[in-house]
Amino acid sequence: MARPITLFTGQWADLPFEEVCRLASEWGYDGLEIACWGDHFEVDKALADDNYVARKRETLDKYGLKVFAISNHLVGQAVCDHPIDERHKGILPARIWGDGDPEGVRQRAAAEMADTARAAAKLGVDTVIGFTGSSIWHTVAMFPPVPPSMIEAGYADFAARWNPILDVFDEVGVRFAHEVHPSEIAYDYWTTVRTLEAIGRRPAFGLNFDPSHFVWQDLDPVGFLFDFADRIYHVDCKDAKKRLNGRNGRLSSHLPWADMRRGWDFISTGHGDVPWEDVFRALNAIGYSGPISIEWEDAGMDRLLGAPEALEFVRRLAAIEPPAAAFDAAFSSGNADD
Repeated sequence: MARPITLFTGQWADLPFEEVCRLASEWGYDGLEIACWGDHFEVDKALADDNYVARKRETLDKYGLKVFAISNHLVGQAVCDHPIDERHKGILPARIWGDGDPEGVRQRAAAEMADTARAAAKLGVDTVIGFTGSSIWHTVAMFPPVPPSMIEAGYADFAARWNPILDVFDEVGVRFAHEVHPSEIAYDYWTTVRTLEAIGRRPAFGLNFDPSHFVWQDLDPVGFLFDFADRIYHVDCKDAKKRLNGRNGRLSSHLPWADMRRGWDFISTGHGDVPWEDVFRALNAIGYSGPISIEWEDAGMDRLLGAPEALEFVRRLAAIEPPAAAFDAAFSSGNADD
């Protein structure tokens, strides 16, 4: 069950695509999960220029790398979000932001996500990872009191905006893998259940499993894998460290990454609280054979140290595979009845 190990390029988009390819190849990665920002993969250019995808493929081939998925988290965030504000302006392409009118931003983002499916098919990959945004995330504290009708309307809004996008995914033979993540329509176990129900559990919509978002919420990532086994379309390896010491709060007090007063922080894979060995044993048990992508985020460690170290850590765990025969088969005398 040898699974390719890839590097997610989202945190490297300040570097030219070819430079990231060179680094990933030198470190020993099998391929990339390519982000749709920076110059790494530009959806509009991929569809408008017949040579664009070929050039990306040539660069990957030059460094002996494969691509199994592309990611468009930033644009996907704007499809359902409320409010749309300066945070979105800071992450969206100018052509998606436009004049900043919120509904116009949402509609342009939705069109871009449909185009992302088309661009993925042109690149020859069958999975797009991303966010959905959420019109009800701002109600998470449940005060002022939130009527149930408002939450229901949020899931209906998600379905109305994403079903037409998913129709395009179906048309071109690509799947969407939503990253379960705070600020999205699905951010924990029960919101994932509700999200899948909202779209009738259609196969075009699955999950990107990233356990770093589970541990600081005190969710069980291993149980999640078993319960949503048929929806695990992609796996990201990112870690998180809890520092809930009676002063540091789980909501992190509006403090920046790596501030030791935070109740938790993203941290390089293998240095946090994710039970990685159990995760990999669970991936084996559910038969997941897709790529394992290292999403490197750690504001307290240099990425040129962290990315190759994370690869070594994950490579060892990925080598754990079920044996050809049960260990206790050696105890058999061969005399047992069939």
